[in-house]
Amino acid sequence: MIVRASAVVTMDGPLIKNGAVAIEGNRIVAVGTMPDLAWISEGPVIDLGDCALLPGLINAHCHLDYSMMRHAISPPKSFTAWVRRINALKRSLDSDDYLAAIRRGFAELRKWGTTSVVNIEAFPELMTRLGPSPLRTWWFYEMIDIRHRITTEDVVAGALAFFQNRGGTLDSFGLSPHAPYTASLSLYQLANSCAAEFTMPLTTHVAESREEMAMFRDAAGPLYEFMTDLQRPMTDCGRATPFAQLWENGAIDGRWLLAHMNELTDGDFSLLASIPRGGTPSIVHCPGSHRYFSHTPFQYRRLHDLGVNLCTATDSLASTTSLSLFDELRTLSATEPWLTPEQLLRTVTVNPARALRRREKLGQISPGALADLIAIPVSGSLRAVHEEIVANRQPIPWTMIDGQILP
Repeated sequence: MIVRASAVVTMDGPLIKNGAVAIEGNRIVAVGTMPDLAWISEGPVIDLGDCALLPGLINAHCHLDYSMMRHAISPPKSFTAWVRRINALKRSLDSDDYLAAIRRGFAELRKWGTTSVVNIEAFPELMTRLGPSPLRTWWFYEMIDIRHRITTEDVVAGALAFFQNRGGTLDSFGLSPHAPYTASLSLYQLANSCAAEFTMPLTTHVAESREEMAMFRDAAGPLYEFMTDLQRPMTDCGRATPFAQLWENGAIDGRWLLAHMNELTDGDFSLLASIPRGGTPSIVHCPGSHRYFSHTPFQYRRLHDLGVNLCTATDSLASTTSLSLFDELRTLSATEPWLTPEQLLRTVTVNPARALRRREKLGQISPGALADLIAIPVSGSLRAVHEEIVANRQPIPWTMIDGQILP
């Protein structure tokens, strides 16, 4: 088929006025103007009218398990207080609640143009009850080893389900040691070994809060005390920052997606600067969640100037109010007004595709890329297309995933 729109935003070159995309199966085979594609005589032509056609958005950090928790936790006085509160809420819910939350989260993501999502899955036992995902989904198995978790047959079966071949679906998998305060260095090393063996992506939370910084750098603070009460070994505290602790011990490397990285010292920036350009981990910033916690201002410009691959994501509805990446981009724009609308869009298209090792396959419209596309009504002025996309506040009227138009 050929899909025509008044503007095609390829994210791989200039805008194309009166643009068209030719699709065969689940792949894009040609991109250009309608006259450019006149040689293609077979298949239907779908005319989207005055719309911008662009790559489906990629949410590089989400917790679909908590999609029932919108407004459930008031902005806390401390990050540790939030951890205590969400743990209490989780104990009051069962598998059916989480399955309903995941379905609700998928629906909201799709409503706002997300076609690929990195989901951190805390409950592997749910996997045996989940069918094929409606969006292109990376299920990252959340790993915690600070205390023993009760292992049931359902949990074991669910854990093994992460490694089963799911050919013919939109599902992929990865590993996510939760954070340096809940996962040991040995668990990070195990994740690295497994990822190398099975070619899996890796992600983790790092340097999310001031309390995490105080725990590792100063061996002090509410999170330090909370972890001590849980009988976590604390011998790794009082030595280095959270990021330095992981990087200098070889627990993470350039393959990783690092969520948050809100609390970074000058020493952390020196460490990042010492890494060859292009070899740093990708960093995922969640502007809505960052605002909810009143974290230290995110040092976006400084990371950008180091050449770090920066992505924008939503985090969970336990710490933000929407799973719309457009909302997140507008929140980011308010704090970083120097970013152009096109630069903003890169953080939810080509940048997360690069982080997931899917460059030239996702996040752009080019021959050979997967046919994951969305359309957004625009006024017709090419100069304002990127601005109109970022400003979008309406549900997405047309979506294609893997070459299939969604009803």
